[in-house]
Amino acid sequence: MKKFDSAIAATPTVQVLERMFTLLEILANREDAMSLKEISEKSGLHPSTAHRILNDLATGRFVDRPAAGNYRLGMRLLELGNLVKARLSVRDAALAPMRELHKLTQQPVNLSMRQGDEIVYVERAFSERSGMQVVRAIGGRAPLHLTSVGKLFLAFDEPQRLRTYVTRTGLPGQTRNSITQLPVLERELAKARQYGLARDNEELELGVRCMAAGIYDDQNKLVAGLSISAPADRLEEHWLPKLQATANEISSALGYRAK
Repeated sequence: MKKFDSAIAATPTVQVLERMFTLLEILANREDAMSLKEISEKSGLHPSTAHRILNDLATGRFVDRPAAGNYRLGMRLLELGNLVKARLSVRDAALAPMRELHKLTQQPVNLSMRQGDEIVYVERAFSERSGMQVVRAIGGRAPLHLTSVGKLFLAFDEPQRLRTYVTRTGLPGQTRNSITQLPVLERELAKARQYGLARDNEELELGVRCMAAGIYDDQNKLVAGLSISAPADRLEEHWLPKLQATANEISSALGYRAK
């Protein structure tokens, strides 16, 4: 049997991963479903080995089985690919506007996205002169209900989804200002829906306040948030219009058109 010529540059150190990547590459080169026999022949793997790995991939929805003994790439790959695409395109569109906003405020400007029950910081524009003692690193995470951007995402969740989040997380607090009760959080989220802006009043870190505006894609979906963080006594209300305008600029670059 002829072994499949994989496009993967480096060979994984774990054999089963190498075989898994090979099978995915084979399926990626065909639009229609493939039989186990054909996959086995192209990969050089014994049918029982290929069958076992493909079944594991199907469990994770990385592979679909449209009919017995036939396989094709699964929807989970599309979902993950869309997440990567969104992050890359949002970051590219946001970098220059973020730097301009930072020049105006001289405070850290953060780009954050939702991942499950948390916000992930994916980019930041800041300088040593900002005076911030605590700066969350790119890749850092924080609970949704304790952050300004996280509140934007929760504000546009369905009521049942919000309650599920509350039940699942328990709304843990990190400072004396943290919101840990659902009625209080609901009032906060109602204001975020009304104004399209959200705040963090020393709820994640004492001495640090934030304001955030949403970033939307071409499907009018909230995909990220732009926030300004500053020492509690230096956050200026007159930054809000510029923050909103910057978020709108990024959204427009992603194809968003206001209704």
